[in-house]
Amino acid sequence: MDFKLRGLIRLCPPAALILLLSGCGGGGWNNPYPASERESNVLYSSFSERPKHLDPVRSYSANEYAFIAQVYEPPLQYHFLKRPYDLIPLAAEAVPEAIYLDAAGQPLGEHARDAEIVFSEYQVRIRPGMRYQPHPAFALDDRGGYRYHALTPEQVRGANTLTDFSATGSREVTAEDFVHQIKRLAAPWLHSPIAGVMGEYIVGFNEFGERVGGAHEARKASSGREQPYFDLRDHALEGVEVIDRHRFRVRLKGKYPQFVYWLAMPFFAPMPWEAEAFYGQPGMEQRNITLNWYPLGSGPFMLTENNPNLRMVLARNPNYHGERYPAEGEAGDRAAGLLEDAGAALPFIDRAVYSLEKESIPYWNKFLQGYYDTSGVSSDSFDQAVRFSEQGELGLAEALEAKGIRLQEAVTTSIYYMGFNMGDPVVGGDAERARLLRRAISIAVDFEEYISIFNNGRGIAAQGPLPPGIFGSHEGDAAINPYIYQATGTTPRRRPLEQARELLERAGYPGGRDAATGKALILYYDTTASGPDDKARLNWMRKQFTKLGIQLVIRATDYNRFQEKMREGNAQIFMWGWNADYPDPENFLFLLYGPNGKVAHGGENAANYANPRFDALFERMKNMSNGPERQAIIDQMVEIARRDAPWHFGFHPKAVSLFHGWYRNVKPNLMANNTLKYKRLLPGERARMRTLWNPPVLWPFALLVALLVLSALPAVRLYRRHERSAAR
Repeated sequence: MDFKLRGLIRLCPPAALILLLSGCGGGGWNNPYPASERESNVLYSSFSERPKHLDPVRSYSANEYAFIAQVYEPPLQYHFLKRPYDLIPLAAEAVPEAIYLDAAGQPLGEHARDAEIVFSEYQVRIRPGMRYQPHPAFALDDRGGYRYHALTPEQVRGANTLTDFSATGSREVTAEDFVHQIKRLAAPWLHSPIAGVMGEYIVGFNEFGERVGGAHEARKASSGREQPYFDLRDHALEGVEVIDRHRFRVRLKGKYPQFVYWLAMPFFAPMPWEAEAFYGQPGMEQRNITLNWYPLGSGPFMLTENNPNLRMVLARNPNYHGERYPAEGEAGDRAAGLLEDAGAALPFIDRAVYSLEKESIPYWNKFLQGYYDTSGVSSDSFDQAVRFSEQGELGLAEALEAKGIRLQEAVTTSIYYMGFNMGDPVVGGDAERARLLRRAISIAVDFEEYISIFNNGRGIAAQGPLPPGIFGSHEGDAAINPYIYQATGTTPRRRPLEQARELLERAGYPGGRDAATGKALILYYDTTASGPDDKARLNWMRKQFTKLGIQLVIRATDYNRFQEKMREGNAQIFMWGWNADYPDPENFLFLLYGPNGKVAHGGENAANYANPRFDALFERMKNMSNGPERQAIIDQMVEIARRDAPWHFGFHPKAVSLFHGWYRNVKPNLMANNTLKYKRLLPGERARMRTLWNPPVLWPFALLVALLVLSALPAVRLYRRHERSAAR
């Protein structure tokens, strides 16, 4: 009894001390990473939902590009630092220039008139020596054959991940691999989202798709397999040809200078035939061993772990051919430290670990603790992170500045607009009455207020269809939409509500009533917003129309029904958005091009706007090179769109991001997705700050020890009383 009691009392404080000290070695007990990674050259970030497509033939979402753009290398890329956005070589040795041809395929010269150009031809020379990442698809057996291209059903059933295939191999990237990928874009069973666009331009693209589609269906029917491997090398695509090992050419219909922008997207990255031969074997798709899960590229990183319920990991590709950090940028880059690494070998980091974070609050807290290197700013954390100056400019909260955190913001190459269905009998059409009604609504619906309330000030009101930074957009007074705004010498000011009411009266709706019938004007807003979080936005929208005495009826449906209403032209007023595929005005102005109307042609002109003068100017402008002549045509087009007001131009969102002081080479690049290779870390500084910001909280343990001691005292007293009694 005495030994046990005394032992308990003596062991309590040392045991608690050992418990305390055992958590101090990794720089904080709350560190979610192994202690061995304390000063590792590893970038830590997160993702909120599983990327659906990692095969570049289908991938077209930002959360997918965050991964595959680091793995795949298309011919071109955007310069990391220069603005306006500048295309430079990546897999190609140079940015290809168009060769214009007549109907007989004879060169016309660079000054040929558009009407003379029947074909455009691009010859791409890829850099020699690029090699694919280590992968089982290239593994060879002792006889030089492919080790894993003829797996038995038992071998497939024994594989759960790509790492279960222990042998790997590699080979040089060739021109044939680029041609093979373009063929994949045309293959109908792969459902590439850009097949329709490419079919309009690449010679023989649609015919190739029909031919191989039929052959694929016949092969599937005869084999009884759902996804038989189909070797595209056996089928020629007329407009795409291999010249030699490192050169290929693409022939387009007519003139399409925007094609070079597509060459900077993963759609045109090389794909070896061995990848499809490996992944296309029976049973592989059922085990999720596919290109959509395990990409195969030649870029600086490779996906080594894909566990969408926990984390995804990009690691340095040991076969990477190498690239150098840019040696020049724009004004201010050198002062900002963005050229300190000029000429250094890329990439800088060894790994990037992306952890699943479905909620913004836990992510934000981990960022503040130093366990994530960068962060966006959600609505929940906005007030804690950001403050506004007296001029209304975004700034960083003092507490975050004290931690060395920095803020960057950039206007995105996107637009959110309110569209009017131009086929609608009330708000649509070319009549002056409808045009004045649309302008009155555009003045009344105050998107500056919307940005302030619902976007925390992250955005700027749009003055036209072109975002800042896109050729054709203007700054200063020239940028102002005079129908909706007034120039004030500083920032444009929305025209007063009285002017909107005057326009409404001129349209025949004084006070929001039809002058002919006396009935209230009722308009319909079609939307997919229907959840509790959307209620405030919808109430705000109703109030904007109420300013004019107009009754707004909200028609909320699910997204599929909304899409159907848009295709059939049954929506009246709606919100829509567009994010640039490439930094060219054609990619925004085509949203108002008549032959691109959604109802008549199934295109992206959701407002179904058609103005013959605008359309004629668009056809002249779309294939022109940037210059004064193109600018003059764009100015005319924007003026027509402002006058007709098929859109209330809405706003361009601002992207706001935060990053720690140890995270270097940070500059917003809204067109490039392959920027991970430029990022550099100071792991030692990060480890030091994590330890400083996450000291162990010891008082709960001290309290626990005190409680243990106090709880033992009655037993001690009882034992001693018992001893004294026995002695007597």
